[in-house]
Amino acid sequence: MTVEHHVLNPATEELVRSVPATTPAEVDAAVGRAAAAQRKWAAAAPADRARLLRRFAVVVDDHVEELARLEVLEAGHTIGNARWEAGNARDLLDYAAGGVERLNGRQIPVPGGLDITVLEPLGVVGVIAPWNFPLPIAAWGTAPALAAGNAVLLKPAETTPLTALRLAELALVAGLPEHLFQVLPGAGDVAGNALVEHPGVAKIVFTGSTRVGKQIMAKCADRVKRVTLELGGKSPNIVFADSDLDAAVAATPMSFLDNSGQDCCARTRILVQRSVYDRFLDLLAPAIEAVVVGDPADEKTQMGPLISGTQLDRVRSYVPDDVKAIRGTAPEGPGFWFPPTVLTDIPPDAPAAREEVFGPVAVVLPFEDEEDAVRLANATEYGLSGSIWTRDVGRALRVSRAVQAGNLSVNSHSSVRYWTPFGGYKQSGLGRELGPDALAAFTETKNVFISTEA
Repeated sequence: MTVEHHVLNPATEELVRSVPATTPAEVDAAVGRAAAAQRKWAAAAPADRARLLRRFAVVVDDHVEELARLEVLEAGHTIGNARWEAGNARDLLDYAAGGVERLNGRQIPVPGGLDITVLEPLGVVGVIAPWNFPLPIAAWGTAPALAAGNAVLLKPAETTPLTALRLAELALVAGLPEHLFQVLPGAGDVAGNALVEHPGVAKIVFTGSTRVGKQIMAKCADRVKRVTLELGGKSPNIVFADSDLDAAVAATPMSFLDNSGQDCCARTRILVQRSVYDRFLDLLAPAIEAVVVGDPADEKTQMGPLISGTQLDRVRSYVPDDVKAIRGTAPEGPGFWFPPTVLTDIPPDAPAAREEVFGPVAVVLPFEDEEDAVRLANATEYGLSGSIWTRDVGRALRVSRAVQAGNLSVNSHSSVRYWTPFGGYKQSGLGRELGPDALAAFTETKNVFISTEA
């Protein structure tokens, strides 16, 4: 009997499509096909591989609106965000293609001969993508892995397989070899586990919860399998008294409400220097209340629904009815809706201040001085991203060096650019994605010494 996963529209709870789930036997067959395709792909001229990846980017560009509409349907993303996400997948393919012919080794001076290094592809790479950003994060692993000469097996989240399946179809339209890039929809503990445990898969790239990431890391360790993990976050938004307070407040709502807060980089701990704390809250309240929450297909919408009823229940559990908070509004009726919420009177050790809520909920906490701000910022098991608002350049540099996080922004909330490395400290993950070194993470370094002595 074929098991199917039902894809629901998070804004309406209506069925979008049912997708057959991949079995362990089908994963095994896919690995075999991928290995054969990878050997031919790696043997192709670098210029030819780069040309095909650029063509793939062009085909994705031709289908940006289609991919964006699929993302709205399956993930509840606002149409503006979804268009950016489809464009990000396109841009990353183009960027990765530029690295194919620049994946250089080194010549190392040694006595008695010539020593060179060669970067060779790993083979078959498994990419396990999450439901919160299904299309761009799938591309983060897939594009550089393909560019480095590997085959890719992509396992999308059960709730959001549609953009991944369409991306694989577009790869064939672009002329990529059959079986080089395959999508294996299904349950994480079935298809995902089979991918992690398969001896023919050389590396796993996983984005998701820290809990599951630890399980994958343990299984990969048992097989000495390479792994990149992009996991949870509880990122600080540090606002000093000398900052442009109006600019800091204006940027705060979407720093944690983008994608309905379902973002591991969300700045969900707002740390405000005590001397401007009350003023900050006075300015923040109308900004939160003004956020437009509704139909994600509407161009004016700023925040859509949560992904599922399960996620809605999880978010609700962090916000007791009697807690003091700034609240926005959200639609009633069908759909997984939760209003923008800022908790204003909870201790730093409360669950909502320590744990990843993964919803449109932030806490605001006062701090006394620079040392206190750094202490609060680092008082978490995570270390993915964060923001620092100050006019003092020296302070910006000191605090940036002191905060334990992989991606920091000064006077902004930007975390992810495909040109720059992305990843976390502590339990936010292992390894780095994106940036100029992304292709090298999908290679083995081979050292070759050539004797010049007679």
